[in-house]
Amino acid sequence: MNAWLHTTVLLQEAVDALVTDPQGLYVDATFGRGGHSRLILSRLGPAGQLIAYDKDTEALAEAARIQDARFSIRHQGFASLNELPPHSAAGVLMDLGISSPQIDNPARGFSFRADGPLDMRMDTTRGQSVADWLASAEQRQIAEVIREYGEERFAGPIAKAIVTRRQERGPLATTLELAELVAGAVKTREPGQNPATRTFQALRIFVNAELEELEQALKASLEVLQPGGRLVVISFHSLEDRIVKQFIARHSRAVVDRRAPFAEPAPTLLRALGRIRPSPAEVSANPRARSAIMRVAERTEAPA
Repeated sequence: MNAWLHTTVLLQEAVDALVTDPQGLYVDATFGRGGHSRLILSRLGPAGQLIAYDKDTEALAEAARIQDARFSIRHQGFASLNELPPHSAAGVLMDLGISSPQIDNPARGFSFRADGPLDMRMDTTRGQSVADWLASAEQRQIAEVIREYGEERFAGPIAKAIVTRRQERGPLATTLELAELVAGAVKTREPGQNPATRTFQALRIFVNAELEELEQALKASLEVLQPGGRLVVISFHSLEDRIVKQFIARHSRAVVDRRAPFAEPAPTLLRALGRIRPSPAEVSANPRARSAIMRVAERTEAPA
């Protein structure tokens, strides 16, 4: 059994919003440790199916514990949703960000509270680690990433400190080395927030191409969902939520062709159903839920 436990956020609310047809095909686009998947399976009938996705090999090992013929998992990012048949899914769930076991296990390199290799890859079998990238990236590139993905106002001084350290003592190799370097470059911080929070978030999002993949997955969900199918997305920071909010809003409006203003507008593809936050009781029991926002939409017309 894994020593690092995960408490699924908005578990009942997400599955209640998602599952409308017990005999349908559902997609858990971010399996994590399987909290949502297990509850979805409990709601499905004999003909129901659940396909899960995850890039993390530890998540795949956890998925192997589910002995259910209605369930399968793919070692892919959720942008691969576009490989499913068009209009085949009754619901798509995306629980964004990282899971508690990824944060809590120092060997994964996501945490600034415990020392470990500076990795941060969701899929440790491929791609470039944060340490590898920081070892060669230009100061300007580092500053742009930290500013854009971390919304960090001290991105410039942090990037300068990283490059100076690299030149004087060699590249950063561990999480605490980076956390201490950032703490020295960040002059002020919100009460209760570690100075390295925004930098670690930025580097994690960048090295895993999280926002680009989210945009691809949302687009793919429009093709995969059948009319009446539900899209449920749980996000944990403003950059993710902004993308989800704007995507749902954009596709919930009738589109008028400006070249033919008197023609019928193109039909809307989504209907926004609401926005849900964790209850005070859930936040009290699981403080990591405090920033979660769940948005729900329903697929309307099938595309031509």
